[in-house]
Amino acid sequence: MLTIQDIFKSFKHPLTKEREDLINKAYEFATFAHQGQQRKSGDDYIQHSLATAKILAKMGMRSKTITAALLHDVPEDTFVTLKEIEDKFGKEIATMVDGITKLGKIKLRGSQKEYFIENLRKMFLAMAADIRVVIIKLADRLTNMKTLQYLPPEKQQRIANETMIVFVPIANRLGIGEIKGQLEDLSFRYLDPENYIKVKDLIAEEYKGMEKYINLAIRDLKKELENNGIKVIDIYGRSKHIYRLFLKLKRHDMNLSAIYDLMAVRIIVPEISDCYETLGIVHKKYRPMVGRIKDYVSLPKPNGYQSIHTTIFGPEGKILEVQIRTQKMNDEAEFGIAAHWIYGEKEHKRLKKYFTRKKKRIIKELKWVKQLHEWQNEIGSDDEEFLEGLRIDFFKNHIFAFTPKGDIIDLPEESTTVDFAYSIHSDIGNRINGARINGKIVPINYQIKNGDVVEIMFSKEKRKPNRDWLKFVKTSVAKSHIKRELKK
Repeated sequence: MLTIQDIFKSFKHPLTKEREDLINKAYEFATFAHQGQQRKSGDDYIQHSLATAKILAKMGMRSKTITAALLHDVPEDTFVTLKEIEDKFGKEIATMVDGITKLGKIKLRGSQKEYFIENLRKMFLAMAADIRVVIIKLADRLTNMKTLQYLPPEKQQRIANETMIVFVPIANRLGIGEIKGQLEDLSFRYLDPENYIKVKDLIAEEYKGMEKYINLAIRDLKKELENNGIKVIDIYGRSKHIYRLFLKLKRHDMNLSAIYDLMAVRIIVPEISDCYETLGIVHKKYRPMVGRIKDYVSLPKPNGYQSIHTTIFGPEGKILEVQIRTQKMNDEAEFGIAAHWIYGEKEHKRLKKYFTRKKKRIIKELKWVKQLHEWQNEIGSDDEEFLEGLRIDFFKNHIFAFTPKGDIIDLPEESTTVDFAYSIHSDIGNRINGARINGKIVPINYQIKNGDVVEIMFSKEKRKPNRDWLKFVKTSVAKSHIKRELKK
């Protein structure tokens, strides 16, 4: 069982008394709020919150993000309100918790149409005015996927499918390779159990034969590098993720001998110059395979990934991949945008200062925001609306609202409940006589906000729309239906 001490042990920043007190306060508050609640696994509910917080602590996220993670299910699943969280922990943390709650309402129900999936992705990003909300939600999803076996089969399928279609691409966009790989493997386990078991057994069997060989290569390379004056921060073997290997095997007719990076040796060195020097030493020790050197340091992948990859004929002439990178590159490969919280102290201070301004928005100059703009080149111009979604801010001219079942309705800003009703069906629009927003009754000219859950109340009898509605509706769909009915 996890404890709060596990979070502190994983924390990558200096653990000041102020930070420790904030996290402890959130832990005690969440423990009290979730008292008596259990997960489907039988664990106390707080274990889920702790597991989510631990992932974030290992990623290098800071105390406020970890506090929001500990509190992330409190308003949704307990008697505690968001207002109480704001009173106790401040607006910044409460805003993060609110963002996570809204993202929790997103469900992928049945529709596999491409436009719907893209809308889902861009909405996920657009709803997070704060990038930390997306990162917490990814950690939350990873924790949930690890206990998916306790849910009924139909739920396992739906959640695994949703994870693969929505959450994996987002982790990839943000460069969070470690979470992406784990989410893919966990989804693969439920979506294609036969091939999952086959590939998993293949890796386990192959690793038995390669373990001694990998250890020999590590010992030889470490000694050679140290003899040449290279400081080695870390050197270790790593196996390929199950789903990634499956995709590669499919491209090679399931021929394992055609896969050169099933196992790899990863070398972590202090500086970029050490990466290139290490490459030269490795090639001097072992002959490289022609055409198998990839320099992602001078030419990073679109999501920011940096490393040097080379394939060598290692000890006993066996083929082996070697990956060379700095500690910063390694953290960024695993944690993507989240790694900037480890290395971007100045950026963090600027962000913190920015949060105090009345108009909250993300600082455009931050490195990770620049990355988002660079990703536009990766996607191209096929889906301009999706590119807008990558701005990690609320859409300037669009909002997304939910039906009580979690279906998504895309509307222009300042749209009312009448616009919402007509977007569902003209007959619903004609007969609307009231609405609930997030469970509270509102007037029909109420302007919907991003993330609102809207329940339309309507008359059973056939009705005509009210002419006065034309004064406040925003959508052309609503206006045209109202005018048509009035003409009749």
